[in-house]
Amino acid sequence: MTNKVTLTRFIIEQQRGLPEASGTFTLLLNNIITACKQIANKVNRGQLIGVLGSAGSENVQGEIQKKLDIITHEIMVNQLNWTGHLAGMASEELDDVITIPANYPKGKYLVLFDPLDGSSNIDVNLAVGTIFSVLRCREGIEPTLDDFLAKGSEQACAGFVLYGPSTMLVLTTGKGVNGFTLDQDIGEFILTHPNMRVPEETSEFAINMSNQRFWEPPVQRYIDECLQGKEGLREKDFNMRWVASFVADVYRILTRGGVFLYPLDNRDPAKPAKLRIMYEANPMAFIIEQAGGLCSTGRERILDIKPTGIHQRVPVVLGSKNEVERIIRYHQDA
Repeated sequence: MTNKVTLTRFIIEQQRGLPEASGTFTLLLNNIITACKQIANKVNRGQLIGVLGSAGSENVQGEIQKKLDIITHEIMVNQLNWTGHLAGMASEELDDVITIPANYPKGKYLVLFDPLDGSSNIDVNLAVGTIFSVLRCREGIEPTLDDFLAKGSEQACAGFVLYGPSTMLVLTTGKGVNGFTLDQDIGEFILTHPNMRVPEETSEFAINMSNQRFWEPPVQRYIDECLQGKEGLREKDFNMRWVASFVADVYRILTRGGVFLYPLDNRDPAKPAKLRIMYEANPMAFIIEQAGGLCSTGRERILDIKPTGIHQRVPVVLGSKNEVERIIRYHQDA
């Protein structure tokens, strides 16, 4: 690669086709990516700097926080709150929206993020990541909760960074999906996966089988058919993949196809679904659909849902088009 396209160059060249572009979005995205580079450094150094293990506290979700959950949240906030590009933020780790300090100017965007997705994997050295979603906002205002509760179809940008064997950024601004790899030698994300597309056909599925007894009949039906293999109705063998890291599962689907399910279940009536719509399901749905896949609850398109809360949970079925359509059809049949 003698003429490497950096992320900054890629975004600037995209914005040249937009007469109304001011460059603010490019600066905001650079700030988000700088925060993710800092997080990548913390994740990679792990035990060497004493950041692994439990923090001994719970987040707003009632989940045990890892030390890195808190550290990565603070990195994102501290990297973004002073820039003048944002009117406000929201994080998985806090109940309420995050206001911009009064001594800093306010911009025309809102950012929602899961600072360390899959953090239960961190102590066993498996892939984790950061997910983010960018919404437009009226410039200069003090946003209320209602300003954050936009449909996923209204996102200006969505992306995630996967901290794996290499650090990967996957990004969409509504014009397809592109993947970038962090070149550690120069500290820049380089375009390595242009125009990513989800294959329509697949023989892989990702689901937490330990919850099987709590699923609804349409999901039971679909998984049973996959497990029957060549001898069953589908007449082909399927492989199951489950990383317990949303970013890792979605990245695999983007690169080789597959379907991911975290469906509705009856295990805990207070939490019928696992994934949060605003900073997990919506950004991933935007990415998957821009790459030619589908994303649904089984009953409705996720990007069409009008959220009622920052931490609202939704069932998620996403991935290769033909498999997601089949699962939707099974829900309709039921």
